[in-house]
Amino acid sequence: MWLFLAFLAVPLIEIALFIQIGGAIGLWPTLAIVVLTAVLGTWLVRSQGAMALGQLRGSFSNLKDPTEPLAHGAMILVAGALLLTPGFFTDAVGFALLTPPVRSAVFSYLRKRIHVQKFDMGSGVHPARRRPSEDVIDGDFEEVPIDDTTPKGPSGWTKH
Repeated sequence: MWLFLAFLAVPLIEIALFIQIGGAIGLWPTLAIVVLTAVLGTWLVRSQGAMALGQLRGSFSNLKDPTEPLAHGAMILVAGALLLTPGFFTDAVGFALLTPPVRSAVFSYLRKRIHVQKFDMGSGVHPARRRPSEDVIDGDFEEVPIDDTTPKGPSGWTKH
């Protein structure tokens, strides 16, 4: 039900803001602000996304819990979608999601509401460290008969 209300309320808020801001500053400045926020938002999403990707790689290489970098990356992705959507309300929410304190607050709120049952980074056994009895190689073979008609001497490509 809340998703339906969001899809209903956000366009109404955007229309109201376009009317109010467009009436106050005019059509062309309003459109220029919308285009400028899209360009600025794209640049910010790109730089913030690169930092989040670096943090995610760091958590994987140090075998740490990647939940927070993944959540920050997802919020940056949502912020990018909101900033590319024309409107003042969606731009405000998108820019807010690009700031690390807001992302951290959203993450801590979600962390309180979501309970993880299990987190596993793999079996812990490296494939090269398995016991040989665990490795099974299955294959087919065909016996190739020896051909007695091949010459036994030098090939003729070299001189004696």
